[in-house]
Amino acid sequence: MLSTTDFRRGLKIEMDGVPYEIVEFLHVKPGKGGAFIRTKLKNMINGRVVENTFRSGEKMVKPDLESKDMQYLYREAEEFVFMDMESYEQMHASVAQIGEKGGYLKDGMELKMLLYKGQPLDIDLPASVVLEVTETEPGVKGDTVSGASKQAVLESGITVNVPLFVNIGDKIKVDTRSGDYIGRE
Repeated sequence: MLSTTDFRRGLKIEMDGVPYEIVEFLHVKPGKGGAFIRTKLKNMINGRVVENTFRSGEKMVKPDLESKDMQYLYREAEEFVFMDMESYEQMHASVAQIGEKGGYLKDGMELKMLLYKGQPLDIDLPASVVLEVTETEPGVKGDTVSGASKQAVLESGITVNVPLFVNIGDKIKVDTRSGDYIGRE
């Protein structure tokens, strides 16, 4: 059990059988009556943010969350297939569960997966990934300092803005948090 005194940003709690992550909280101590905590909570299943108020000292349930080392194997229709690195069992996660992070997955990539009651909830990607450019306009020699950019489609299917000198077949490093081009490999 967790108490409201344990509240901090990033803490995960369970309300009504749904896991939430605390995005913001404010401890309020009015002149009259008991103290309370105003919070903004992010639903970890659908991503919606809700506001809730808790009385000081109120107890909350800690969600059944587990982090596992997984390896991304391949994409099958509308699902991503992962393998547990300890038991070698395969686990399927839908495109909706993984969201935008699915665009940075590369076959054989090792990552951490957050599970809620044994079901995939979220994945933890490395800060950057190296992906190959599959489609872009031809590179222009000498355009390295101008700061201009063009669109490039990467092997995973995502589109990233890259400098003009990047060509098809180049391997580039992409920031997984912002989707920005970092450099060539």
